[in-house]
Amino acid sequence: MKLASLKEGRDGALVLVSNDLKRMTSAQEIAPTLQAALDDWKNCFPKLRAKAESLESGAIEGEAFDQTACHSPLPRAYQWADGSAYVNHVELVRKARGAEMPDSFWTDPLMYQGGSDSFLAPHDPIVMPTDEGWGIDFEGEVAVITGDVPMGVSAEDALKYIRLVMIVNDVSLRGLIPGELAKGFGFFQSKPSSAFSPVCVTPNALGDAWQNGKLKLPLVSYYNGEKFGEPDAGIDMTFDFGQLIAHAAKSRPLEAGSIIGSGTVSNKLNDGPGRPIADGGVGYSCIAEIRMIETIETGAPKTPFMSFGDTIKIEMFDASGQSIFGSIDQTVQKKG
Repeated sequence: MKLASLKEGRDGALVLVSNDLKRMTSAQEIAPTLQAALDDWKNCFPKLRAKAESLESGAIEGEAFDQTACHSPLPRAYQWADGSAYVNHVELVRKARGAEMPDSFWTDPLMYQGGSDSFLAPHDPIVMPTDEGWGIDFEGEVAVITGDVPMGVSAEDALKYIRLVMIVNDVSLRGLIPGELAKGFGFFQSKPSSAFSPVCVTPNALGDAWQNGKLKLPLVSYYNGEKFGEPDAGIDMTFDFGQLIAHAAKSRPLEAGSIIGSGTVSNKLNDGPGRPIADGGVGYSCIAEIRMIETIETGAPKTPFMSFGDTIKIEMFDASGQSIFGSIDQTVQKKG
């Protein structure tokens, strides 16, 4: 089952979307918004599933689905907690800042609590109020939306609370991160609004690609129209989503509609740093990572961070080449 939120009001209007992303039908008579559906998932899910099956079979004709009319599936959320499940990425980025990585990072997930009151629509611009000196970067990730998760849940049991899966561009301002972290109180200004895919899907809709809390497909990014990365989200993921959810719920329950992110998808190559696509690797899901590779090889980074007018497109395809979630397709724009 695939769901989306059309741009309407603060929390969007819930629609069901066909598997090929070509048609949609309103779900308003079941739940007005995705958050409302999540709040009453036990009652709403079977009704949504039945209507989705009717849309898929053609019993409901539906209407044309336009990704540009979508907001993020949850235009705002009660919780957005982003992990760093791909420790290879963490290690490289910390090296770029001249910071050592503790051994505990391989056994205890990193996680920060992001701003969730104003997500970006997947085809809306990334608007920045100043010049490019803030180090604007994209970060391609996978994310899940949970139901109500009890405090202290085990990693194994946490998987059953995953309601929906989507992808995300977790925008980062690399130039602001070192100063904020030096204060010892975490990210805030360096993590502006994120954008999520037009469509979110139930785990069962992913078939064999969803296994043990991991989505085993490449996450493809195109930077200024050229393929920048296609690392497999199921490879080199040190912590699965069950472990990430359990970490988030260690000392608090999570409310329905909580979003948990994987962190930047990152693959190694032969137990070493990844390589650009042009050099036979799978590339990267953010600019910071290629800059670190350049630093290792030449002593200094050469790839600049994003500038006004730059574009980033992030998408994931199934085994037949069909887009699963639709695309995040954004342009960096200066605030007028």
